[in-house]
Amino acid sequence: MITKEDLLLIIYFIVVILLLTGFVIVFFVVYQRRKNKMLQEQFEAKQRFEREISQSRIEMQEQTLKNVGWELHDNIGQLLSVAVLQLNILNKNAKEENRQSFEEVKETVANSLREVRSLSKSLNNEVIGYAGLQTAIANELTRFQRLGVIETRLVIKGEKKEIEQQHSIILFRILQEFFANVIKHAKASELTVRLSFTSEELIITAKDNGKGFILNDIKKSSGLFNMESRAALISANFKLKSAPGEGTSLYLRYALKEDTNE
Repeated sequence: MITKEDLLLIIYFIVVILLLTGFVIVFFVVYQRRKNKMLQEQFEAKQRFEREISQSRIEMQEQTLKNVGWELHDNIGQLLSVAVLQLNILNKNAKEENRQSFEEVKETVANSLREVRSLSKSLNNEVIGYAGLQTAIANELTRFQRLGVIETRLVIKGEKKEIEQQHSIILFRILQEFFANVIKHAKASELTVRLSFTSEELIITAKDNGKGFILNDIKKSSGLFNMESRAALISANFKLKSAPGEGTSLYLRYALKEDTNE
């Protein structure tokens, strides 16, 4: 028969065991929470570091493009302008049978001057930011059409919304990278860009009718990495689709800010 003292001792041990168990559980929960918090902080710090690295790299790229744009406009552009003036002077003093040749050369130089100035604008982020995304894309596609490298089409759907200037530049650079790859590698004859505005987002689709490729068979090139990292900087969803014989498509979903009033 259990005595009162034995019963109290049993109860005492049970209480001690329960307290120890509760302490272990509380300790484990607190430890797990602190561990999760530390891991989350490490993850956020890594993301911040990667964003800062990407931002710094993109800023350097933008400054380089801006400098190249200035060089094209101010130096090469000026030299071509002088060449046009000199051709005009020579043409006045040229023999009648040579004037047609002078006119053809002058036209070629004048066209080169227009293309250099157009290219300089597409490289200068200040010009892109001032013109806006839609105008910058239209100018770039018109340039391709004028050069005869590819047939282009721009389709606008929905009510146009203004986009933050820096974000417009980033979106344009993503498309510009895609355009460059289309012209260099796709062997495409057509390029279509669609801008679909809704009340909450801008959906951008760019598609060519080129040879396409298997995405899993290629390593991430610097161009693809640049497009993805730029999209991540402005929290835009980025997707690239391609298949042999089916061309390549780029999809971007960019959330519009309600207070955008530029």
